[in-house]
Amino acid sequence: MPEGPPAAPTGDELLKVLSALGNPHRLRIVAALLESRTYVSALARLIGMGRPLLHMHLQRLEAAGLVVGTLEVGEDGKSMKYYHVTPFLYELTPHVVAQAAATLTETTGPGRAADRGATEEAE
Repeated sequence: MPEGPPAAPTGDELLKVLSALGNPHRLRIVAALLESRTYVSALARLIGMGRPLLHMHLQRLEAAGLVVGTLEVGEDGKSMKYYHVTPFLYELTPHVVAQAAATLTETTGPGRAADRGATEEAE
């Protein structure tokens, strides 16, 4: 039985996804994980990023539901966290944006929106 169209995201969900994907590093991470699931150290080497910064970006992607991390124990007893991309599909049209806007629960005053933009630019 074919699946119906995906449910329209709420305003908060849409903001979280767009914010997570609104960074070139995170776009590269999603692209790298599309090839295959991998562990943090290998992913850091692959995209040329330090592990602490990579962890921060992975947390953002995971919070948005775009990637999933699982902790696995290797044969040597060492724990490694593997990440993979979750299947996702978002249709972005003016109608979807209007529907999402109507469901926003987050309050963003002029100061908060500017602060968030400045923080994301720094990343």
